[in-house]
Amino acid sequence: MMRINMLQLIEGAKQAEGLTVIIDVFRAFSLECYLHDMGVKEIRPVGSIEDAFRLNELIPGSVLVGERGGKKCEGFDYGNSPSSVSPDHVAGKTIIHTTSAGTQGIVNAQNATEIITGSLVNAKAIVQYIKSRKPEVVSIVSMGTAGTRTNPEDELCAEYLKSLLEGNELPDIEERIAGLRTNGGEHFFDPDRQEIFPEADYWMCIKYNQFPFVIRIEKDELGFVAVKQEI
Repeated sequence: MMRINMLQLIEGAKQAEGLTVIIDVFRAFSLECYLHDMGVKEIRPVGSIEDAFRLNELIPGSVLVGERGGKKCEGFDYGNSPSSVSPDHVAGKTIIHTTSAGTQGIVNAQNATEIITGSLVNAKAIVQYIKSRKPEVVSIVSMGTAGTRTNPEDELCAEYLKSLLEGNELPDIEERIAGLRTNGGEHFFDPDRQEIFPEADYWMCIKYNQFPFVIRIEKDELGFVAVKQEI
């Protein structure tokens, strides 16, 4: 029997063990799926802005992507917005990615035996991958907002993954995802915040089960690498 641990935030990432899913729906790990779909060479998640700049110097032509408080980091090429990325600019490139929630989960999950990212856009692929690995323990970590407070979208994604792992569909998944518009995703519809949270990002991040791959976290001499693996 597979034991499923449901955890939250940075503290939850620190407690994670076994095969660990780090969830960030709005927007880090939805964005990484779109980046892989755009044909990037690789994605390198890092914890700090300083580490991102350092890695950028080591990898000529790499593209800096990331946010703090939702806003694009100063000096970066892109923020955490999938609708704002130019496919022509990132295809074949190394992406260096840092966020205030998702990538913090990766760097803090030091007790995990394996890490994959979690989002709605590839939820069923995640479940298929986990079942193929047959782990004794699965830790599902909802990173929430800034890794410090829970949010509806990551909690829903976690519940959806758990339900699918247990062999059950969530019968109201479409309605619950639609409900994120006013409970979790309302900032994407604020006309005064469109520069930071474009409405198009919301629609891209809630397109559940559209990508048939997972993103596995590996490590080499330069740090973490988020690798696409087809299912």
